[in-house]
Amino acid sequence: MKRVLFSMVLLMAVSLSFAQMKNVKEAKSIASDVKPNFNQAEKLINEAIKNPETKDLPDTWDVAGFIQKRFIEEERDKKGVLKQPFDTLKAYNSILKMFEYYTKCDDLAQVPNEKGKIKNKYRKANASTILVERPNLINGGIQFFNLDKNKEALQFFATYVESASYPMLAEQNLAKTDTLLAQIAYYATLAADRVGDKDAIIKYAPAALDDKDGGKFAMQLMADAYKAKGDTAAWVKSLEEGILKFPGNDYFFANLVDYYTSSNQASKAMEFADRMLSTDANNKLYLYVKAYLYHNMKEYDNAIEFYKKAIAADPEYAEAYSNVGLVYLMKAQDYADKATTDINDPKYAEAQATVKKFYEEAKPFYEKARALKPDQKDLWLQGLYRVYYNLNMGPEFEEIDKMMK
Repeated sequence: MKRVLFSMVLLMAVSLSFAQMKNVKEAKSIASDVKPNFNQAEKLINEAIKNPETKDLPDTWDVAGFIQKRFIEEERDKKGVLKQPFDTLKAYNSILKMFEYYTKCDDLAQVPNEKGKIKNKYRKANASTILVERPNLINGGIQFFNLDKNKEALQFFATYVESASYPMLAEQNLAKTDTLLAQIAYYATLAADRVGDKDAIIKYAPAALDDKDGGKFAMQLMADAYKAKGDTAAWVKSLEEGILKFPGNDYFFANLVDYYTSSNQASKAMEFADRMLSTDANNKLYLYVKAYLYHNMKEYDNAIEFYKKAIAADPEYAEAYSNVGLVYLMKAQDYADKATTDINDPKYAEAQATVKKFYEEAKPFYEKARALKPDQKDLWLQGLYRVYYNLNMGPEFEEIDKMMK
């Protein structure tokens, strides 16, 4: 009885397997017709790619890719030649599916047989098809991106980038020869940012760093993604790499120094500032940051020295002028806090003169900041209020007082 039941089960399994293989062949035959019924072909192949008997056979996925290829030929190529309307988005989606199916076919075909040999009869033809259609992944991605369908756009751009590393395209060495790769990786990074996919940003941004226009922004997005994920070590590392790769971009240096100062690592921040100054001694940002660090450490004279060096590097550096003024005000406040307040004390007049001198030294720097950026009042309004008040400058103080109100 057991043997009979086993035979029946075995017979049923063979029958089901045969049925699925028949589906694969029939799907290919339908797609090959002069007037193919693509809905029926896809129905049959979709059953086969889900069935345990056929889902791991390379031929199944080869036919699945072939169906998409035929749809592209019929929908886009034939109708395009005849100048007939066709579904552009559907044609692009078929290209995306074709890449997926042919890649799966190639992976399965690379599995060694029982004798340990690999016989991949699909690779050459499928690789040729993929190479021809690969540029259309860009066109599809751009179309979806411009329609604000960013999830779909990401799929196209990501597939383009990843296909550069397909084993079936290894002979093309696309990672080195494809001059558009960095640009499309940047597009993938932008699309990933639009949908808030931090992992995708981290995945595709590295390939975008060599893009002339978007590289530095891709690096910023990658750094922000690490920060959003709470990976402080990776975030700091990406900021350091950004400084080295894009030395003219203030974002990376400023954020790194801000991190060091906010986490009480002033000495490490100073060490980094010195290292960057050793590469570019006249870089206004590096000089400004070193001044800012001294500023926070209350080493006021050193802070003034480096703020002035930053101004020498850029005579229109309004923020540096403002901070020189602020440091003089802080010196005035510190001195006043320690000086005598007794008007009968012989040192009182001398102390008041010293405090007044600090306000006088602050005055031209705040006024220069105002002249450079009159609309950016946070740079000079509060400072000039204190300066004019303490120097008893009536008309000037009244003007500022009105602005404060």
